Amino acid sequence: MWIDTHCHLDAPEFDRDRQAVIERASQAGVGMIVVPAVMPSTFETARQAALQCQGTYALGIHPLFARQAGDDAIDQLRAALQQHHADPRLVAIGEIGLDHFVESLKDPASNALQDRVYAAQLALAVEFELPVIVHVRRSADGLLKHLRRLKQQGKAIQGGIAHAFNGSAQQAQAFIDLGFKLGFGGAMTFDRALQIRRLAADLPADAIVLETDAPDIPPHWLYVLEQDRAKGVTSRNEPAELPRIAQTLAALRGWSLDQTRDLTTANALQALPRLKPLFRA
Repeated sequence: MWIDTHCHLDAPEFDRDRQAVIERASQAGVGMIVVPAVMPSTFETARQAALQCQGTYALGIHPLFARQAGDDAIDQLRAALQQHHADPRLVAIGEIGLDHFVESLKDPASNALQDRVYAAQLALAVEFELPVIVHVRRSADGLLKHLRRLKQQGKAIQGGIAHAFNGSAQQAQAFIDLGFKLGFGGAMTFDRALQIRRLAADLPADAIVLETDAPDIPPHWLYVLEQDRAKGVTSRNEPAELPRIAQTLAALRGWSLDQTRDLTTANALQALPRLKPLFRA
C-alpha cells in the first residue's frame, strides 16, 4: 500500500465528495493519508478528515496563514497538542515553515512574523517530541538555520518531512543530515521541472517520500491552463493520483513500481514513526 504523506483532505474543495475521494484513494492502493492542518481553525477539520479516511493528521500553523491565525495561535496549538498528544493518529507538527515566494509576505514585518511562528512551533516539536512537516518555498536556508540552532543547543528536532522540496542538492543534503525525508509529488511529473526531477533521480533512495498535497500541486495530466481556470475549469488533485505520480519517480530512478512503493513507504514510516502501528501493508 502507498502512503500519501501530505494531503489537505479537509480542504473545502473536498466538501462535496470527500467520501468518494477516500474510496478512490483506497481503490488505488493508498493505504494511509497524512492530513496536515494549516491554522487553529482547521485543527479539528484535519483531525476529522483523518478519522474519516482512517488516516493520520498533523497540527500546525502554515506560514501563509500566520497572520490570519491570530496572536494566540501558538497558545491554541499548544493546547491542541496537550489535548491530542496521546492520540496515535497525531503523527507530527505541521504544516509549518517559511514562505519567501508570495509577494505579499516579503515585507520585513511578515518575514519577522513567519520566523517567530516557525521558531515557536519548532520549540513545541521539541517539547512534545514530535517530528515536523515543513513548508519549503524559497526558504530552505531559513528553515535550516532554525533547525541547526536547535541542534547546537542540544534540542534537535526528531526529523520529519521537507514537503514539496524544490531547493538545491546542497540544501537537500542538509535536511537529510538533520534526519529529514524530502517530499515529491505532482511537480515532479512535469518535464520542465528539471531541478526537482534531478533531485528525485539522484538523492539517496532512503531520503524520498511521496505526497500529493491535494487538492493542490496537480500532476501534469490534471494541469489546467490559466485561461481555462478563468472559465471555472478546476485542476483538483486527489490522493488517488499518488500511484500514477509514483510512476514518474520509478522512471527517473529505474525502479519497478513495487520497489518504488516499498522504498517510499519504508521512508515515510521512518520519517513519521507514529504511522508504524497504524499502517497495514
